[in-house]
Amino acid sequence: MKKSLVYVSGALAVLALPLVSFAATPINDLTGVGNFIISFINNIIVPVLFAVAFIVFLWGAFQTFIIGATSEGVKENGKNLMLWGLIGFFVMVSVWGLVNILTGTISFSNNNGPSSVPGAGVHVNNP
Repeated sequence: MKKSLVYVSGALAVLALPLVSFAATPINDLTGVGNFIISFINNIIVPVLFAVAFIVFLWGAFQTFIIGATSEGVKENGKNLMLWGLIGFFVMVSVWGLVNILTGTISFSNNNGPSSVPGAGVHVNNP
């Protein structure tokens, strides 16, 4: 019991470590709060979710091919974990792509597009 408590508290401390860097972020108005929440989601929550999905997939592969080499029940459980890990990846990448398409289309703050739109015709510069 104490050993698991140490592991859980250590994991929470490691996950909370990036919050120390956010302590210097000024949160004076509603825009600052919004930027803090968005950066927290993008820089902490999303990578942790991807890591969890990857670990679930790897644990499922380990159960399927290493532990479950002789047991069909363990092998089936490992296959299910691998499937859920892949479903998690697919859902996260799909939602991430849809959000990027939405922000790029509406132009909330995405300035990654072209700086100018080319005109019609061919433009040749003669020296």
